[in-house]
Amino acid sequence: MDASASARYVRVAPNKVRQVVQHIRGLDVERARSVLLLEQKGAARYVHKVLESAVANAENNHDLDVDDLIVTTATVDEGPTMKRYQPRAMGRAYRIRKRTSHITIVLGTEE
Repeated sequence: MDASASARYVRVAPNKVRQVVQHIRGLDVERARSVLLLEQKGAARYVHKVLESAVANAENNHDLDVDDLIVTTATVDEGPTMKRYQPRAMGRAYRIRKRTSHITIVLGTEE
């Protein structure tokens, strides 16, 4: 039985979140928590929230033991991009792309 959680439209660029997510793939939940708490990048805060949500779903909805859970899948997909413009010299405009991410974490047991 797998338990999952996702956060959609997170206002962090997907490549920044992917750098954090690659550190927790395949780890058990306690180790993943400690890695995320010590991670320097700001995106770790969002990944940690999704991990805690997945753990709560496993406990409450699927009656799984937290000590046996591992991070089986952790994916980051690109969400919609907000497009903004910044004025530049001589009447030009620079495009500013504010990217969003969809973070999904799936927890399972070692079988």
